[in-house]
Amino acid sequence: QVQLVESGGGSVQAGGSLRLSCSASGYPSGCMGWFRQAPGKEREGVARIGSDGSPNYADSVKSRFTISKDNAQNTLYLQMNSLKPEDTAMYYCAAYTTSAPQLRITYFASCAYNSWGQGTQVTVSS
Repeated sequence: QVQLVESGGGSVQAGGSLRLSCSASGYPSGCMGWFRQAPGKEREGVARIGSDGSPNYADSVKSRFTISKDNAQNTLYLQMNSLKPEDTAMYYCAAYTTSAPQLRITYFASCAYNSWGQGTQVTVSS
């Protein structure tokens, strides 16, 4: 199975920046991505990077967030700039593993995900 550990969350003022990291162990395949969930709202896809390195972003974060991956370190990143109060949420790293077909699959940007980290909180104040 895949284990994902996020870090880098915190509290910033609007307009500030944060960089999230996700360290992956095991054997993730296909895309890796970032999701977020605000209180009282459903979890939503934020950004993902394909196995070919191609990125895809939710409209709400385009031009502000950048997803990247260090394949040598098996680490996923999310650089978040120009943060807004509406970006406040728990952010989750996600990946797909073929070794656990029983896990529920979530789809975002033409990719499947069935493994999740524990999340890291991002709070943006106005």
